[in-house]
Amino acid sequence: MVSILLFLPAVLGLIVLLSKNKIVTRISLIILPLIYSAIAVLEWFGVNWIILPGWLNIYFKFDSIGILFLAVLSIVFLASSIYSIFYFDEHNYSVQQETTYSSTMFLFAAAMVGVILSTHLALTWVFIEATTLTSALLIYFEKKKSSLEAAWKYIYICSIGITLAFVGIIVLSIGSRSFNSLFFSDLYLHAAEINPFWLQISFAFILVGFGTKIGIAPIHAWLPDAHSEAPSPVSAMLSGTLLNTAFLGLLRVQGIMIHANEESFSNFLMLITGFLSLLISAVFMLQIKNYKRMLAYSSIENMGILFIGIALGKPGIFAAMILLVAHSLSKTSLFLTSGNILHLFKSKKIENVQGLLKKDSLTGWIWLISLLSISGLPPFPAFIAKFLIVKAFFAAGLAWLAVPFFILLAVIVYGMGSAFFKMSFGEIENGNKLRLNFSAYAGQIILLFLLLMIGTNLPYVVLNLLKNAAGFLY
Repeated sequence: MVSILLFLPAVLGLIVLLSKNKIVTRISLIILPLIYSAIAVLEWFGVNWIILPGWLNIYFKFDSIGILFLAVLSIVFLASSIYSIFYFDEHNYSVQQETTYSSTMFLFAAAMVGVILSTHLALTWVFIEATTLTSALLIYFEKKKSSLEAAWKYIYICSIGITLAFVGIIVLSIGSRSFNSLFFSDLYLHAAEINPFWLQISFAFILVGFGTKIGIAPIHAWLPDAHSEAPSPVSAMLSGTLLNTAFLGLLRVQGIMIHANEESFSNFLMLITGFLSLLISAVFMLQIKNYKRMLAYSSIENMGILFIGIALGKPGIFAAMILLVAHSLSKTSLFLTSGNILHLFKSKKIENVQGLLKKDSLTGWIWLISLLSISGLPPFPAFIAKFLIVKAFFAAGLAWLAVPFFILLAVIVYGMGSAFFKMSFGEIENGNKLRLNFSAYAGQIILLFLLLMIGTNLPYVVLNLLKNAAGFLY
């Protein structure tokens, strides 16, 4: 199954490029995430089908946390692929444009899967860099001046970040000369032998390097521009899956710190970085004028909360896994719906959007329900995650931090809520009501249904998956 995950995207991309047929392209775009979903389910239930040569299986393997991240990637990818069909029709793209988009998206997905499956730190670094190169092409896909600027800014900042991460890997190699291996299994087994001085320096470099790709403050400058200028289904993939895969790379390095009993150092850095991200998001959320940029700052906020959860130990890690799922599904729904809004009002400015519920009631309700989900209000799973993080503050003896945590979240929710309600209510300027193609709503409806199911009656299988993923670090 590992071979299918790694090589099928390239095969489908080649088929799409050679066939140059819209039907083949669109079917391939839907089939790949469905296959990914099926493999995630089969792996979870222990059905193993290894085709790779034995030596290659050393470098790519499933583990408990990898299955969760693959499942999330598959769901977000499927919703984005469904919406991409509407996106193609909306822009009247040629066959060549559709095939270019789809084949690049396949390579982007394959690079993220490579990060999820990698058992070697240097290989993880290689695939994270691959996600930069493939996603940059998608950010520039509409070939506007603003999208070109966003793509170059993204490449420039993330390349600096990935270079710093590479320095961190070199420093880690210096500290681990006694066993001379960068396989995660060896690093965990021999973590106590790593020189603490070099390990701490290494983590600081890797935190900044991978943190740049995660979009954590203060190294987040690329994220609002890239999310704003990319096509809506690409923005959904960037926020719902790309940030996750870079976060997974950092989590695996955090595992080294825990096994070496140096987690107090890494937890402190992650806690500071997490709160700084909340602060940056709160400040910008009050003055934001572009609704896609607003969603990007919401992603920075949620990545900050994930960092805080990881820094709080076992209870916080479980909460972080819930929030990771909640954020990915909610933010994907929001970014896809922002594509509907852009189609309806031809503007990304909040002030130019009014009367959304009257213009297109289904888009309006999806927009508002997705706001409730990302804001962490019941009955959505983000509420459970944030409640558990507050409990984790008390369990860690840091109850006083719950106060600034609540204040910053309240400011962010107020900023987003004000913008959402301005956009949703009021009169339509031209008085025309519209209803888009069903593919413009289908992905979001699936995502919101899943969120409600998880939030109201968490299935035992999903709970087990979350627990096993959270137990990966301890």
